[in-house]
Amino acid sequence: MDEIREVIEGKAALLRTGDAKAILSHYAPGCVEFNLAPPLRQPGDGRDPAVLEAWMATFEAPPRREVTRLEITTDGDVAFATSLDRLTAVPRGSTESFSLWFRVTLGLRRVDGRWLVTHEHESVPFEMDGSFRASTGLTPTD
Repeated sequence: MDEIREVIEGKAALLRTGDAKAILSHYAPGCVEFNLAPPLRQPGDGRDPAVLEAWMATFEAPPRREVTRLEITTDGDVAFATSLDRLTAVPRGSTESFSLWFRVTLGLRRVDGRWLVTHEHESVPFEMDGSFRASTGLTPTD
């Protein structure tokens, strides 16, 4: 489980460097991604650095990602992980930063001795009061 934790936390730490290729080295070919940004499912295998680089370019500096409440379950060469993550960044053209908490579910597989992300799902809850607004002001509670 330590190797899997290193992949997940290492991927988050790499975001601060802005090195898209290094981040994507933790993903398996054909990885299925459901990210916060549209579309509903990311096209292709998710390992094209241009997509991640374009997203990072929307911020004044590479965003910071904090992984919390990480829980990992393994069975042989397959693993499942959940966490509550916080993204903090300053949008391009702004001086104010924002922080957004969101849910993450990862599926990983050991490929040639390395744990790689094969499935990534990120989500933010939405209000069920008819407004359907994203609940971006939530923070983890004990």
